[in-house]
Amino acid sequence: MEHTQPQSLLPIRSIQAQTNLGRTKIYDLIRKGKFPAPIKLGARTARWPAAVIDEWIAQQIAASKASA
Repeated sequence: MEHTQPQSLLPIRSIQAQTNLGRTKIYDLIRKGKFPAPIKLGARTARWPAAVIDEWIAQQIAASKASA
């Protein structure tokens, strides 16, 4: 059996702090397919894998550099 590093799951407030985007903007981007969707953990609980958000941020930086 292969052992993998545990992934941390981040709440919306952490995502907002990392991306400097508001809750409404994040969910708008999700609806448009431009931001990773969260993992639903319960009826009112959603979290994002930290690695997925880190990758999204890296893509935004790369796209910004490419268009500059």
